[in-house]
Amino acid sequence: MPSTYFTPATFKFLRALARNNNREWFLKHKAEFEKDVRDPFLQLITDMQAPLAKISKHFRADPRKNGGSLFRIYRDTRFSGDKEPYKPWASARFFHERRHEIPAPSFYLHLQPGDCFIGGGIWHPESDALKRIRAFLADNPAAWKRATQSKTFRDHFQFWGEALTRPPRGFDPQHELIEDLKRKDFAAGEGFEESLACSAELLPFMVESYKRLAPMIDYLCASQELDF
Repeated sequence: MPSTYFTPATFKFLRALARNNNREWFLKHKAEFEKDVRDPFLQLITDMQAPLAKISKHFRADPRKNGGSLFRIYRDTRFSGDKEPYKPWASARFFHERRHEIPAPSFYLHLQPGDCFIGGGIWHPESDALKRIRAFLADNPAAWKRATQSKTFRDHFQFWGEALTRPPRGFDPQHELIEDLKRKDFAAGEGFEESLACSAELLPFMVESYKRLAPMIDYLCASQELDF
């Protein structure tokens, strides 16, 4: 039987954290965070290992408390104008085995009151990685169209992120993928309700979503000369 991971208590905690984003409050309620947010998310990541391996043997669902798929709740405030110490959301990425060597796409899950979403791709790629994606797009348009312009993809996903207003230098302004070549981010996804996050349908929904995203992730891997 499919498992249920999160409950309304998960989102109750995240809403309370958004209202009380300070260390004193968090330390007082850390046990709730671990019970209602962190531990069920780690179990979800563990249970994602087998189905993810069927999608790609090169991607990892790593359930470690630190350094794995689950993002830290603690924000890095050193270079940010926002000095609130905690993220009022919980999120995870399922990453490529070579992510430390080469900029690689990931699958992603985000839980936040009023803003839950699932997706994948490369967010804010570094300059060299972005150049490789654009060059690969220019040379291989047909596979990108198959991956991102199918009815299944368009029915479920939309692209996120920033784009140039003009064609990037060195690319034909009349190229059939010029709007994609303008992208600065290559990430797509869809939103879902808290009720789904709190149901036994969450894991099956994730698996089906990642299967639909897989052709795009495969393409982005190819652009960086990574196996999928």
